[in-house]
Parts: sequence; C-alpha cells; structure tokens
Amino acid sequence: MNSLAASAAVFACVLAGAGLGVLVRRRLPSHHLCPESRDVVKLGLGLIATLTALVLGLLIATAKGTFDAQNSAIKEFATKSILLDRALALYGPDAAPARGVLHESLAHTTRRIWADDGGRPSAPDPGDAGHTLEGLYSRVADLSPRTEAQRALKARAVDVTTDLAHARLRIFAQQDGTMPVMFFVVLVCWLMLLFAGFGILAPAHGTVAAVLGLCALSVAGAIFLTLELNTPFSGTILVSDAPLTDALGVVGT
Repeated sequence: MNSLAASAAVFACVLAGAGLGVLVRRRLPSHHLCPESRDVVKLGLGLIATLTALVLGLLIATAKGTFDAQNSAIKEFATKSILLDRALALYGPDAAPARGVLHESLAHTTRRIWADDGGRPSAPDPGDAGHTLEGLYSRVADLSPRTEAQRALKARAVDVTTDLAHARLRIFAQQDGTMPVMFFVVLVCWLMLLFAGFGILAPAHGTVAAVLGLCALSVAGAIFLTLELNTPFSGTILVSDAPLTDALGVVGT
C-alpha cells in the first residue's frame, strides 16, 4: 500500500465526510438540531472519537514497534559482524579468508538494503547472500586450531556466526508490518462519520472549514506515519544504514 496515496485518499474521504455533514445540516428540519438532539449527537461523536483515537494510537505504536525491531536487528547484525571479525583477527592469519567472506557478506547486505545507485531500497530475502553466510560458516568450521587460545576463539567464532545468521533471518522475518484492509476501511469509515458529525454541528464559515481541513490533514498524517513505519526498508522513513556502514569500515581491516 503506497503510503502517500493512502494518506491522500484518507484526507479526501474525511473532507468528503465533513462536506456531507454540511449538506445534511442544510436539509435537516430545525427541530432536528434542537439542543437535546445536538447533545445526543455530541455524545455519539465522542464515542466514535474515542474509538478512533484508541485505534490510531494502537496502529502507530505497533508500527513503531516494527520499525524499532528492524532497527535493533540491523544494529545486532552490525555488532555481531564486528565481534566475529575481532575473534577471527585474534585467531591469526589462517582466518584471513573467513574475514574476507565476512566483509563480502556485510557489503552485499548493505548494498541490498540501501542501494548505492539511488535505486529503491529493499529488504533482504532469506536466500539472498545465503551462500555467503554458508561459506563463512564453512570457513570458520574448517579452521584447525593449534593452541588452546585458537580453540577457544574458533568456538566463539562458530557461535557468533550462527548468531549472525539468526540476526539476518530476523531482518527478513520482520521486514514489513501489516495493516489488514478491512481494519483500514473501518477506521476510515469511523473518521468519515466523525467529520460528518462535525459538519452537522458546526456553522458553515471559513474558520470552521480551515479547522476541519487541518484536522483532516492531521489524521492523514497519522495514517502516513503508520504506513511508513510499517515499511522500514522502503518509503520516506528508513532504518539508518549507519551501523552497517560503520561495521563495513572495520570488518576485514
């Protein structure tokens, strides 16, 4: 779902709801807008507003959780890469080929997610560069330690290599959040009803129109933020590439 298009659609639907409310107000008999009727309408709008606020808050919190989880996974991947590289460096010259494979894997993952040519970023798939990680594990497993220190470093390197594969799979598994279509449709319907009620109760003049427009823009902005945070590897709000870039400058050197 394109975030900008969805937000624009929500903005248009909400404004249409407000406009519909203004039209209904002009056609209603005067006794339908008596103080008692207006009080009931306000109570109903308060209920809808509360439900909408709860749902929007939940959506934003869930989307932020998705974004934070991916950000954490990227940092974990970078940290594990540096730890593995340091262990291999301490092991000695025999681990140099494994360090080269590690650098290749890290560079490939970075290019895959944040394209150097300015192309569209994309999350890694589970098989992408899998051969590189498998080759890395094989290189580490094939090391033949000659001292007790090398045996300890090899065991540590094997464990970190496994953790590195887990971190990469975690990036794939959590690459996108989801917003069920019906959930989204119901939310938009609530917003339209809410703004239609505003249109019925509010007098038709420029100040009211400006306020309703700003409110509609704010709601559309919340939807945009939710959808953007749900897709941390594409769109406008992206997970930072700084951890992997920094790790790339250290690994293999």
